[in-house]
Amino acid sequence: MTQQPILSAEEAQRQGARFRQLIADLRTEIGKVIVGMEEVVENTLIALVAGGHVLLEGLPGLGKTLLVRTLSDALDLKFSRIQFTPDLMPADITGTTVLWEKPSGEREFQFEPGPVFANVVLADEINRATPKTQSALLEAMQEHTVTVAGSTRQLEEPFLVFATQNPIDLEGTYPLPEAQLDRFLLKIRVDFPSLAELHDIMERTTGHEVPSAQKVATREELLSLGAVVRQVPVAEHVQDFALKLVLATHPETEESPDAVKRFVSFGASPRGAQALILSGKVRALMQERFNVAVEDIKASAAPSLRHRMIFNFEGLAERVDPDELISEALAALERKSEHDVPV
Repeated sequence: MTQQPILSAEEAQRQGARFRQLIADLRTEIGKVIVGMEEVVENTLIALVAGGHVLLEGLPGLGKTLLVRTLSDALDLKFSRIQFTPDLMPADITGTTVLWEKPSGEREFQFEPGPVFANVVLADEINRATPKTQSALLEAMQEHTVTVAGSTRQLEEPFLVFATQNPIDLEGTYPLPEAQLDRFLLKIRVDFPSLAELHDIMERTTGHEVPSAQKVATREELLSLGAVVRQVPVAEHVQDFALKLVLATHPETEESPDAVKRFVSFGASPRGAQALILSGKVRALMQERFNVAVEDIKASAAPSLRHRMIFNFEGLAERVDPDELISEALAALERKSEHDVPV
């Protein structure tokens, strides 16, 4: 792992100002196309800067694919789109080795890269494909490499997967494997727009002008800002709060609330703690702070942990909302911290 140089106070302020300007520019360009969805856009930008993958869940037609396309239009990055269907094969994602014939008549095997070889990969309706095909992204999402026919190839940085997912109870969908869910930094829910937002959507999409986003950031800028994010300090008590929150999602721990003990089989993995800390660092910079606060961890809790809790049969039968369990875990931690404050 390459160690980043420690920034001076002046350089940190300069990079922080550039960070906020880039976020503002991206918000502006996205706002030209996307109506509302403020929280969705904020969390998507957080994952983008943190270098993490995003799972967008919502009913068809709510603008999930359009959001990812708009974001890629605002970035000078290589973009590819994969439409997941039941007949999609792993080789359609990673690529395959084909036999080519040279002008001289000789034949040789050459690797034909698949659409995963891009900076921003839109995995559209990812849960329409079978688990075998979904698993083709596992290595790429974790190691940023692709292995085909015994050869491993490195993906260019940054490598980001933005996957859209229909609700699991829709016909023709397959649940994502737990190992793949855990590789998404955030799971973001896309809700139905309000009446005012629907009016605005109609005005933008049924007129003679189609709004579009302009490029505002390069690949090098995005990578440099990601390096700045990782140098934001985290106080020991803030990290302790994040780790205790992750432990509170495990039914076997003392800190977990009764609802977690009743409905959850397995809690969030260490990747959940990493998502909390990284998201907190980005939120701190967005708030013009160069340190992470407990409030940043609380704001990142739901998108970081909601897809990392595995329910037991009772939890699945009662269709328990993971966000409610996360809220209960936060409330339990706050009550405990109040009791632990020295007089």
